[in-house]
Amino acid sequence: MKRREFLRRAGYGSLAALTSAGTGVIHLSCRSKKKRQPNIIFILADDLGYGDLSCYGQSRFQTPHLDRMAGEGMRFIDHYSGSTVCAPARCSLMTGYHTGHARVRGNYASGPHGWGACLELRSEDLTVSEILKKAGYATGAFGKWSLGVAETTGAPWKKGFDEWYGYLNQGHAHFYYPEYLYHNDKKVMLEGNTGGKRQQYSHDLIAEKALEFVAENKDQPFFLYWAITIPHAELLVPEDSLEEFRGRYEEKPYVGTHYASQEEPRAAFAGMVTRMDRDIGRLLKMLEELGIVKDTIVMFSSDNGPHKEGGHDPEFFGSNRPLRGIKRDLYEGGIRVPMIARWPGRIQAGTTTHHVSAFWDFLPTVCDLVEITSPDGIDGLSFLPAMLGDEKEQREHEVLYWEFHERKTTNQAIRMGRWKAIRHSPTGPIELYDLETDIGETANIADQNPEIVGKIRAHLEKTRTPHEIWELKS
Repeated sequence: MKRREFLRRAGYGSLAALTSAGTGVIHLSCRSKKKRQPNIIFILADDLGYGDLSCYGQSRFQTPHLDRMAGEGMRFIDHYSGSTVCAPARCSLMTGYHTGHARVRGNYASGPHGWGACLELRSEDLTVSEILKKAGYATGAFGKWSLGVAETTGAPWKKGFDEWYGYLNQGHAHFYYPEYLYHNDKKVMLEGNTGGKRQQYSHDLIAEKALEFVAENKDQPFFLYWAITIPHAELLVPEDSLEEFRGRYEEKPYVGTHYASQEEPRAAFAGMVTRMDRDIGRLLKMLEELGIVKDTIVMFSSDNGPHKEGGHDPEFFGSNRPLRGIKRDLYEGGIRVPMIARWPGRIQAGTTTHHVSAFWDFLPTVCDLVEITSPDGIDGLSFLPAMLGDEKEQREHEVLYWEFHERKTTNQAIRMGRWKAIRHSPTGPIELYDLETDIGETANIADQNPEIVGKIRAHLEKTRTPHEIWELKS
């Protein structure tokens, strides 16, 4: 019996309809008072590569808590970010649209609100947090936002979050010892970080706020969006994490111009990722101690592929292994990301899925979790059936689509079943790869497959809408 038919027979009829800013109708389902809505936690790392967790093949250091999460849940093998850079990836996650339809399609570092202030979400851009808040959830976001600074319509407290703590401006989030962070709409000055001092590490402050939110909301359904800034390009970490890896690797000191200098960049990178892993372990332990572990689905991913900035050496760590490309590429290494989901008693432990999914699927998956009809017109498809092991009920994408505008020409990419296509200019040739036999995208087989190339070209022509800022550049 299909899940929705089962719910209908069980008496969960339509209770209400809510419309948000013209973006579609959301239907809430009437639920038994005894049945608790699941808590939803989404943890997003920043610039963590497909190969940067030991459960995905990292061997230079270990990530035991995320490995445990994977062992108690499911690893996604074919999961994709919304983009190959930060802001559009986060827009896709929050709104359910790919970069051919999304409001934010690039980092927009030179906008009207200063360097690093990305294009803001509008009032009419419906977010997953707004949907969950209307469904009765407590909502909190902590870390890096990138979708609107304080004075804009895109500020997180205007987009459905009850509590916010962290960086609004993406350029501001480049630095781990900032002079201030935002708590809701107020600047909080970090006195230990003024005058060049480094006393308050932002990741630690953000982690504490995220854990406090969980503890404070344990008795009601909550949505936690923990947008961790690690391991973004400034390679800085407190001494207790650096010391663990000091002397383990041969180092090439990095002399900074924008990011801080670092004498031991490899040790710093390993220390940063393992510190992130440690704090995720604290979260998992808290869920157990609060007695809500079985009521809580936890998902973890990264916003794009690994960077090569600030002294980081992705080749040494195999951060994109076995993929081609890094951040700012539309090859697999720039957009395919780790994805882990754990929900004890619901997601079978120690499983993997090859279901092809992407960030724009998160919003409809959440709607499926809380039995709300997804907004009309979005690009995402719920991957809840795949998570629960019901592959027969899982809908598949005909294509996945990306576009990237931060180069001289617009790059585009399509994933269509086993096929992956790249076009480096709207008027340029199409590269074609068979991901089933060539996950590293080493052999362009476009000439041998003219029919497939023709289908992909047709999709490239119709799978986007015009944008006043991000037009195609040849």
